[in-house]
Amino acid sequence: MGATDIQRTVSAVWRIESARLVGAVARMVGGVGMAEEFAQDALLAAMEQWPRDGIPDNPAAWLMTAAKRRAIDHLRRGDLIDRKHAEFARHTPDAHHDADNDTPVDDDRLRLIFIACHPVVPAEGRIALTLRLLGGLTTQEIARAFLSTESTIAQRIVRAKKTLADAHVPFEAPSSDAIAERLPAVLEVVYLIFNEGYSATAGSQLLRPELCEEALRLGRTLAQLLPHKAEVSGLAALMELQASRLRARVDASGAPVLLADQDRSRWDRLLIRRGLIALARALRLSTQRGRYVLQAEIAACHARSLSVDATDWRRVAELYWELLDIDPSPVVELNRAMAVAMAYGAEAGLVIVDHLRGEPALQDYALLAGARGDLLERLGRHDEARTEFERAGALSSNEKEREPMLARARKQPANALVASNRSARIPQ
Repeated sequence: MGATDIQRTVSAVWRIESARLVGAVARMVGGVGMAEEFAQDALLAAMEQWPRDGIPDNPAAWLMTAAKRRAIDHLRRGDLIDRKHAEFARHTPDAHHDADNDTPVDDDRLRLIFIACHPVVPAEGRIALTLRLLGGLTTQEIARAFLSTESTIAQRIVRAKKTLADAHVPFEAPSSDAIAERLPAVLEVVYLIFNEGYSATAGSQLLRPELCEEALRLGRTLAQLLPHKAEVSGLAALMELQASRLRARVDASGAPVLLADQDRSRWDRLLIRRGLIALARALRLSTQRGRYVLQAEIAACHARSLSVDATDWRRVAELYWELLDIDPSPVVELNRAMAVAMAYGAEAGLVIVDHLRGEPALQDYALLAGARGDLLERLGRHDEARTEFERAGALSSNEKEREPMLARARKQPANALVASNRSARIPQ
C-alpha cells in the first residue's frame, strides 16, 4: 500500500473513530478541548508512523491507545496522586486491544453529543463544534460546507469550547432531566446540518451531500443511543426519507428538479425502507407525535406514492395542520398552503399564501414569492406570476435556485386566455 493510500486510510479511520476518541479521553481529563488536542496528537502520530511501520491490525484501538497515553502523560505531569494514576491507567489498552471491548463508548458519545449541543453555546457554535467533534470534519471542511472562512469557523469552535469551560459543564452522562431539557437543542442542530446539505442557503450548489451524510450519521447514532425517544427516531426517519430523494432533486447541471418532475425510480429504496422502519418505531413509542415525527409522516406520504397525482394530499394537508398546532410557524403554514393547493386546487392554496404576505418573517423569503408565482401561473394570472418569479429570483441567495425562478418569469405569456385549475407543483 502506497503512502497516499495509507493517508486515505488514516483519514477514513479518523472520520469514523474521532468521536469515540474524544469522548473516551474527555471522560479521563474532564474537558472537551483538551481531549480533542490529545486525539489530534494521536492522529498526527498515525500519519507519521503508519506510512513507516504499516497499518496496525486494529487501527481504531491503536488510535485510542495513543490518545489515552498522551492524556495519562499529561495527568502525570500535573502531579496527580497515585490513586488517580492507577485509575486512569486502567483505561489504557495495549496496542492489540479490541476497541469494541473498551470502556462504555456509547455513553461517551452520548455525553459528547449533549455537550457539543449544550444550550449555553450559541447555535452557530453548536453546529461547528458538533461537526468537529462528532463528524470528524476539519475546520477547512466545515468552512467550505457553510461557505465561511476557516478563521471564522475556528473562532466559533474556540468560543464554543471556552463557553463550555466557563460554564463548568461537566463531562458526565446526562440525567433523564438533562436529556429532556437539552434534547430539542440537540435535534435542532442535527436537522440544521441536514437542511444545509439538502438545500444550501447560498452558493453555486443546491446540494451538499457530505453534510446530509454527516447529519444522517449523527441521527442514526442518537437513535441507537436513545432508542426509547420517539422524536429521536422521528428525526432519523425524516432525514432518511428526505435523503432518499437527493439523486433526483437536481438535473445533470445541478439545477433543482421539482417534486412533480422527479424520476422516482432514482429515489433510494434502501433509505426509504430505513426511514419507514424508524417512523414505525417512533409511532410505537408515543401516541403524542412531535414535530419530527409529523414531518416524517409527511415525507412518508411522498415516499409511499408512485407519483405526485397518487399522493394523498388531503392527508399531507391534515398533517401540516397538526404540525402547526405544536410548531406554529409561517414556513409550516406556507407548506400547508401548497399541500392544500394540491388537494383542493390552486385558488384554495393562494388564499393562505396571500394571507402570509403580511408575515414580517417572510417579507424577504424567496420561497414565498416562488410559491405564489407557481399558484398564479396555475390560475392563468401570468403577469402577476412573472412579477413573483422575478422577486423570488432576486431574493434567492443560491444560484441554482435563482436561475429557474428567473427562467419561469421569462416564460410567462403576455396575456392569459385560459386559467388552469391544476394544482400547484411543490419544489422539494
